[in-house]
Amino acid sequence: MKKKKWSLLLAALLLVSTVLAACGGSDEKSSKGSGASDKSSEQVLHLINTDQIPTMDSSMATDTFAFQFLGESMEGLYRLGKDGKIEDGIATDHQVSDDGLTWTFKLREDAKWSNGDPVTAHDFVYAWQRAVDPKTGSEYGPYMMGGVIKNATAVNKGEVPVEELGVRAEDDYTLVVELENPTPYFESLTTFGTYLPMNQKFVEAQGDKYATSTDTLVFNGPFTLEKWTSTANKWELVKNENYWDKDSVKLDKITFVVVKDPQAGVDLYEKGEVDRTTLTSDLVDMYASNDDYITIPQANVFWLKLNQERNGEKTPLANVNIRKAIMMAVDKEAGVNEILNNGSISANGLIPKGFVKVPNTGKDFREQNGDLAVYNKEEAKKYWEQGLKELGVDSISLEFMGDDTETAKVFNEYIANQLKTNLPGLDITIKNVPFEQRLDADTAQDYDIQFAGWGPDYLDPYTFLNLWITDGGNNKMSYSNPEYDKLLQDIQTTYANDQDKRYEAMLKAEKILFEDAAIAPIYQRSLALLSSPKVHNIIANQFGADYEWKWTYIE
Repeated sequence: MKKKKWSLLLAALLLVSTVLAACGGSDEKSSKGSGASDKSSEQVLHLINTDQIPTMDSSMATDTFAFQFLGESMEGLYRLGKDGKIEDGIATDHQVSDDGLTWTFKLREDAKWSNGDPVTAHDFVYAWQRAVDPKTGSEYGPYMMGGVIKNATAVNKGEVPVEELGVRAEDDYTLVVELENPTPYFESLTTFGTYLPMNQKFVEAQGDKYATSTDTLVFNGPFTLEKWTSTANKWELVKNENYWDKDSVKLDKITFVVVKDPQAGVDLYEKGEVDRTTLTSDLVDMYASNDDYITIPQANVFWLKLNQERNGEKTPLANVNIRKAIMMAVDKEAGVNEILNNGSISANGLIPKGFVKVPNTGKDFREQNGDLAVYNKEEAKKYWEQGLKELGVDSISLEFMGDDTETAKVFNEYIANQLKTNLPGLDITIKNVPFEQRLDADTAQDYDIQFAGWGPDYLDPYTFLNLWITDGGNNKMSYSNPEYDKLLQDIQTTYANDQDKRYEAMLKAEKILFEDAAIAPIYQRSLALLSSPKVHNIIANQFGADYEWKWTYIE
């Protein structure tokens, strides 16, 4: 999902999504009084968030934090459970037509909003129409629904009225969805935040204030979001007593505090004020032998976005040789081993290792396509010199934008130093900004190089590959290749029901991306944490929201 982000093909997708159970240590671990949950009778979890929540409007959400808290306070047709199993949400069943184009969902009649209103099929129709309505200005609506829901792209372009979107309420508890093309992963797609319902009467009553604070939100999920505003540094998730499945929710409350400094997070953990905290490399060395130390491998991949056009003018990054030089100039192994030191691995392609297998070979996608963007400072220098010659200059100055957390600052310094050292004549100015500000700059395409990344929204390579379609909502760096675009279109249409051809096209598309040096992949993330062994059943998702807390409990 965006900037960590986060996006969603195949029948296999519906069968399994390698979800890593991130229980706070194993049940066998003894507690040494660490973490905040010291009272066995208290079902309160205390957690850290590394930044504020930019928005709680599901039509406008684009980032990991928004989708995380939307996922816990809201519920769509289905939700992800343990081991990636798709669990009932507002839908209890569905039927798919023989041609795969019409999905009919039966909704439960006992689901309510936190204000007591019933959750109905009309709430989904309104929310989905709102997400693609060009008046809304959503990024994820057209991105997640375009090419999937019938007429979504045409609606978003203003070519047909919003009422012609392929979704309708046959009655209060029957939702009928028409698809643009057969989409076997659609059930999984409905677990994603963009597909959440909205209470139309409530939303319209709030007007421009909707989703700016707790008072301007209404919820239908396991928890309600309390004490929150868009600038809040502390907030809570509180058990929703109106939730249809409230008996499955064991936690009474989850508290959150924004902490950007990992050492400060450790200090809070040692004081027993929080139950979990992430560790940077220096802290890993200190705590790796601690009983509370755990690691969580993820499918999140991080890269350098290389913006080819800024403020209407081409940048030096429009030159393919300059991009190839940057792509090869960073020693990624040293970066992940010496700076991150948390189990993360270097990334030499777009699709993460261990994410999906190629159907006709059974090989991991990453293994099948091999390393496409490796560190080679000698080759980098050759491309660099060629690029400078083509541009008619002997030096280039670029701005490098990244997040402002302590870990990010250190890693940004490392990347900048590698580029300046290995590419003579390159001057890098680092711009560390808050998470939300980076999102805004990306949307405005107001940067040169940006350290960004993506967490998958569904279990298929397309969730990564479609980021770079010409003029796509997440492209935002003016990359364009007609051959790439055609392959991506064929993947969704011509090859939709042919897995072998789909994967052949996706393998080829990834190679094109790195022949063009569109981005410079850096690493695939793993998290190192201290986690209280008294906390159980935190599910770490492979795609969508990072975590699921519906079934979490304190022992």
